[in-house]
Amino acid sequence: MLLLKDEMALLCNDFRSQNKKIVFTNGCFDIIHAGHVSYLAEAKKHGNILIIGLNSDESVRRLKGRHRPINEETDRALVLSALRSVDYVCIFDEDTPLELIKLLKPDVLVKGGDYTEETIVGADFVKSTGGKVVIVPLVPGKSTTELLSRISLQM
Repeated sequence: MLLLKDEMALLCNDFRSQNKKIVFTNGCFDIIHAGHVSYLAEAKKHGNILIIGLNSDESVRRLKGRHRPINEETDRALVLSALRSVDYVCIFDEDTPLELIKLLKPDVLVKGGDYTEETIVGADFVKSTGGKVVIVPLVPGKSTTELLSRISLQM
């Protein structure tokens, strides 16, 4: 389910009052592939509620270049929301999810194995509030960059 930031923050307060563990991850999730599905299923194992902070179209363009995203933010949010492991999607416009992380105050912050704890945006904040940071190994050979490269070779 796609929610606005303020709606998501109120819901997180409700979850905390019910002692539910909130897991947060973020990304562009431009072309959903098996690596994403595996990653999100693993992230969900670390709590009760999985929230995805999804980069807006403008944010993706700033980070990845003018030819991205391939899929619009509403389409990406719809696909992510349909995955069994995903509870909520919240779109953010900033280059990083730090503001959203501070607003939602997740118990667990999850990122992929291409990050270290020192390079994960929001890791220090989550740990300062008693939360933890989890790094999930990537699925070898499954990345959006590799997928786009294979597509361009076939054209």
